[in-house]
Amino acid sequence: MRLRLIRPPLAVLTAAGLAGCMVGPNYHRPALPLAPAYKEQGWSPAQPAELDPRGDWWSLFNDPGLSALEARVAVTNQNVVAAEAAYRQAEALVAEQRAGLLPTISLDGGVTRSGGGRGGGGTVITQGAGGTGIVASGGGRSATNYRVSASASWAPDIWGRIRRSIESARGNAQASQADLAAATLSAQATLAADYFDLRELDAEAALLREEVAGFAKSLQIAQNRYNAGIAPHSDALQAQSQLASTQADLADLERRRAAFEHAIAVLTGQTPEAFALAAEPTWTPSIPGAPAGVPSQLLQRRPDVAAAERRAASASAQIGVETAAYFPDLTLTGTYGFSATELGKLFSASNNFWSYGASLAETVFNGGLTHARVRAARANYDRAVAQYRQAVLAALQDVEDQLAASRVLASEYDLRRQAAADADLAATMVLNQYREGQVAYTNVVTAQVQALNARRTLLQAALSRQTTAVALVQGLGGGWTSPF
Repeated sequence: MRLRLIRPPLAVLTAAGLAGCMVGPNYHRPALPLAPAYKEQGWSPAQPAELDPRGDWWSLFNDPGLSALEARVAVTNQNVVAAEAAYRQAEALVAEQRAGLLPTISLDGGVTRSGGGRGGGGTVITQGAGGTGIVASGGGRSATNYRVSASASWAPDIWGRIRRSIESARGNAQASQADLAAATLSAQATLAADYFDLRELDAEAALLREEVAGFAKSLQIAQNRYNAGIAPHSDALQAQSQLASTQADLADLERRRAAFEHAIAVLTGQTPEAFALAAEPTWTPSIPGAPAGVPSQLLQRRPDVAAAERRAASASAQIGVETAAYFPDLTLTGTYGFSATELGKLFSASNNFWSYGASLAETVFNGGLTHARVRAARANYDRAVAQYRQAVLAALQDVEDQLAASRVLASEYDLRRQAAADADLAATMVLNQYREGQVAYTNVVTAQVQALNARRTLLQAALSRQTTAVALVQGLGGGWTSPF
């Protein structure tokens, strides 16, 4: 048996020729007035290229403990897992829209048994998705009809509605990809900040334990002088109060450390009760350089900025989707199959049937619905552009803020270090003077409190420098670069 190829109708060729037409605006990235350099960049010489944070940006801090924790974030952090699932969903929606460019083909087959009363007669009509079968039956007789067919329908994308839908879905998918990068970077930066907070508390707790031992010795000195009758009882009471206050501060540090430890557990996808970090009392902060780059790099380096730009592209394509509703829709259909009363003769050439056709549909009046949808799509695009520009401005502000903070904190840290050294020396001198009976114990308490506060402030200044460095790396986009 040979099947004849049906010559495609003129409408098919016409539709294929028109398939290149796309209504709606073609997207261009909105213009932005970007400066050639950051305002705060002049305070520091340019950093070498190897300081640029690429990939594992946390390695700039030279902390193996942090690196081990950061490696878990992209796999076990549940916010990142959720963002990754949203990205996969957006990719599936692109494939769903792309399927609209291709024809729909279906196969249909069936068997029908029919009959009537002795005095009756007539025709039985059977119909399925693939075609229609007609069986004539006489009075009191029954008949069986076998049928198999294939049908196809195709709506050529003459005005680009489907292609614009694909373009819009692809923009949303790319935005979801950037959202995934933003969620990952946010979790990584939060983990780094919490980790450094915890390590600073370890160092501060070690300092307080050292001070507790020193204050205990001061209490013993005051107590001995009181017992010897050469100092008032108030000296011993002041020393006891100072010791108890410092011990209370130490207990509060333990509470705060536990909270950061629990937060790190959740960030790495673990339950707090099953997670623990050993204390590191000899914490030595490492402050990397500030590879600021230029403002224009933020458009590619910041995932939140890239996501906002991709949503603007998606909104632009949606204008074309709605504009296509002004034009008629063409649908091409075709069916080919066989129908017979005997299964053995089903595929005989004399039992075949076929049909093809085209239909054109145009909305004549819908109360201004199409016009309203186009206006809404244009307004949505304007909103997306404004959000993109605002995201760029916020990103520039963020980087400038962190650069300024880095500059100021570097100077502040040097001053705090000098202040701590001077306060330690002063406390030692006053304590020696008290032993000689030259000053009151109130002077000792004041000097020791000032020295302790100066050393704690120095540790907190070092922490501020580290967390600011983390915020700057995050503000610059981490190690991410836009692939689109």
